[in-house]
Amino acid sequence: MVNTKGETIVLGGGCFWCLDAAYKLIKGIVSVEEGYSGGSIKNPTDEQIYSRDTGHVEVVKVIFDPQIIKLGDILEIFWTIHDPTTLNRQGYDVGPQYRSVIFYIDASQRSVIETSTQKAQKVWDNKIVTEVAKFKNFYPASEYHKNYKTNRPDYCQIIINPKLKKLREKFAARIA
Repeated sequence: MVNTKGETIVLGGGCFWCLDAAYKLIKGIVSVEEGYSGGSIKNPTDEQIYSRDTGHVEVVKVIFDPQIIKLGDILEIFWTIHDPTTLNRQGYDVGPQYRSVIFYIDASQRSVIETSTQKAQKVWDNKIVTEVAKFKNFYPASEYHKNYKTNRPDYCQIIINPKLKKLREKFAARIA
């Protein structure tokens, strides 16, 4: 999806707080928004999502400037900052709402995703289980979930900061 601000990709890699914190550091990222996608009901509540019955997953909607950063680079970061080989789990977060998923907007994105997945599989010992699906919907997270790293730094010391350290080490040139 290309709009006046840039191109959009929707990613789920476990807790959306980790993805949000990481992508906000990257040059060429116009905006990152936490939310939910891929489920069967419209405008789900947090309670409905975490009941594990709706099919929604925690995601970030990333709008990026393709003149500065390409989708393939965004995906390389994605493969690095979460474990795409664990089904419905990222660290302490367990359940289908934490599954690894990429929602593509069009056939061009799907092609880039397929190439990126094949490249990433060479890095991981176990099989990548990341779901790749056509984007259908996005529901913004409640205010409580937004800007978590800034608003709740105590939680982030244990969970988010190690991922950001890895990001900074591997992608230092991409940090804004």
